Amino acid sequence: MTQSEGVRLFLFIFTSIGIVFISRPSLHISLTHGIPRLFAWEAILALFLLNIQSWFKKPFSINQIMSWLFLVISLVLILCGVWLLRVIGKPDASRHGEALLGIEKTTTLVTTGVYQYIRHPFYSSLLFLAWGIFFKVLSWPGFILVVFASACLMVTALIEEREDIIFFGPAYQEYMRETKRFIPFLF
Repeated sequence: MTQSEGVRLFLFIFTSIGIVFISRPSLHISLTHGIPRLFAWEAILALFLLNIQSWFKKPFSINQIMSWLFLVISLVLILCGVWLLRVIGKPDASRHGEALLGIEKTTTLVTTGVYQYIRHPFYSSLLFLAWGIFFKVLSWPGFILVVFASACLMVTALIEEREDIIFFGPAYQEYMRETKRFIPFLF
């Protein structure tokens, strides 16, 4: 094992401990969105560490341009999503759900801004992040990781939608009929 590989392995283990710590409330509850989200985060972390050495190589190649476009979209989605959930969603610790992170404990259904077009800007952001990292270096191991992360995010969204129907009721079902899951007007 080279020194670079050792550093990446250490970073993977150290960061994974943090991811598991954040996800710990979900780990003892079956069928919550936190478990597949944990696997998605782990796959994205592995993909990042796999491709980190080529982050800035050939900056004007088509795959690097696609990568940066996806990474910028990811950043915009997460910033807009967090802002809207804080301002309009009114997260409150009184909302039950051990698997929910603080920002997810919304008490008001958010249907404006980016949420007017997609139901899951956080998971969409993670999808764009994963594919943006993948496009840094196209490889079979990277492809397997990005497909796995994408599948985990799909499962996460499906489970979270079930949880949101339980909490928000028919209003969320109507919202689902009017919006796409990850990409406006497409999917």
